[in-house]
Amino acid sequence: MNLPNLLTLFRFIFVPIYLMLYFSEIPGRIYWAIGVVLFAGLTDIIDGYLARRYQQVTQLGIMLDPLADKCMMLAVFLSLLFSFKINIWETVAIFVREASMIICSAIFHFQGMKTVPANVLGKVTTFLFYMVLILLMLDVAWARPLLWVVIGISFIASLIYIYEFVILNHDHHQS
Repeated sequence: MNLPNLLTLFRFIFVPIYLMLYFSEIPGRIYWAIGVVLFAGLTDIIDGYLARRYQQVTQLGIMLDPLADKCMMLAVFLSLLFSFKINIWETVAIFVREASMIICSAIFHFQGMKTVPANVLGKVTTFLFYMVLILLMLDVAWARPLLWVVIGISFIASLIYIYEFVILNHDHHQS
């Protein structure tokens, strides 16, 4: 187990910490919760950098890294839904996308297919989601329309990911 993968595994711990803080009664709870989300995002950047810089990219890391992001994203979306900052349709749209990506990645991984690392648009989408979710936590009025823009971009990123996956595994099966 290399350091980037350990950092990725560590990010899974941030999910329950975020939820405990978000739903707690402590003063400044939203700011503490935002801090956890930002720290998770920073850890994501660091583990990706370390994996590439020291040639420690692994299939496990390629699979776990986006899973850790998606778990945090789903936790934040659900917390915003339960606190009435977003509605069910926004939640369903992103839940369908995230759950589909998680399930498909797992199925393909266990069938021995190669997993496509996050593409640039996927990374930009994750960053945009983090930003819009923080704006929603802070009750910024224009964050809800921006959320739909980011949801649209995320579906485009998913389509590109599917295309890259098909190409990678088609070439893999041809050899």
